[in-house]
Amino acid sequence: MRRYNRSLVLCLQVLVAFGAIAIWHLVTTYPIAGEVKIMRFFFANPLDVGLRVVKMLRGEELWYHLATTLTETLLAFAIGAIGGIVIGFWFARKPLVAAVFDPYVKAINALPRVVLAPIFALWFGLGIWSKVALGVTLVFFIVFFNVYQGVRDVNQTVLANARMLGMNERQLLRHVYWPSALGWVFSSLHTSVGFALVGAVVGEYLGSAAGLGYLIHEAEGVFDVTGVFAGMTILMIFVIIIDGFVVLAENRLLVWKPNEAKTG
Repeated sequence: MRRYNRSLVLCLQVLVAFGAIAIWHLVTTYPIAGEVKIMRFFFANPLDVGLRVVKMLRGEELWYHLATTLTETLLAFAIGAIGGIVIGFWFARKPLVAAVFDPYVKAINALPRVVLAPIFALWFGLGIWSKVALGVTLVFFIVFFNVYQGVRDVNQTVLANARMLGMNERQLLRHVYWPSALGWVFSSLHTSVGFALVGAVVGEYLGSAAGLGYLIHEAEGVFDVTGVFAGMTILMIFVIIIDGFVVLAENRLLVWKPNEAKTG
């Protein structure tokens, strides 16, 4: 796969963001797509949103709510990712277990997570654990299916050679199966970061007294569209920051794969 200059990629990313914000500003400032007041009511204005974000970041209230949401997100991400990796490896190495539980895994994965949110609130209360549980259900299956496929896709020639050299199951796991699945693992982790946050925010939105989801719901209740967009902007900023840590870990662990090690 062709590698591009990181500075060029960064410049293009900034241009895309600038272009999107410019279009947003034009649509909500000038009567191009409709009455300006109506467009601002539905879509706010990027300048107003930016000022609101700065104001929120300077205040103390946001950091309390943000700490709550990030705690829920990180717990859901960690529990779901570890569970998905362990059980994904187990299913891939135990075909009989995978065959028996396959329909049940697919059935559980097909359940709408919004339906599960009230059940988790009933089981775990309105504290952080109901939000963590919802996030885990989103993260787990993404990681599980990727790890399962990554282990099954191991190079059979490499596997046969390793067995010829006398490797036991533990050595095969460390030197063959784990490296084979590692790329799949990090691919799923990049996606899971956003889903962990989605689980936390949706749970807060449906019932909570703290968190960014609570703030967004509160702003929506009084038709404060600028506050809603400001909350979503802060969410996106911190998702990018968390994903940056995943990229650092990926670059460290996949340094032996030149084509995959440098993703950030």
